[in-house]
Amino acid sequence: MKPSKWRDLSDEELRQRVKELTEELFNLRFQLSMGVAKNPARVVEARRDLARAKTILRERGLGLARSA
Repeated sequence: MKPSKWRDLSDEELRQRVKELTEELFNLRFQLSMGVAKNPARVVEARRDLARAKTILRERGLGLARSA
């Protein structure tokens, strides 16, 4: 998902996505360690999505507005 679409989400939706991505990342890392991961590249995607969501929440918390 592009950052512009992330910014369209409400704070509550972003917090929910952060929770979901954190759980997904944990499960993906566990699968990698067990050698059963179906898509190892998803780990990178999940990390980036989590970082995007946290960055947007932080920007909103600080009251920073970005022009897209």
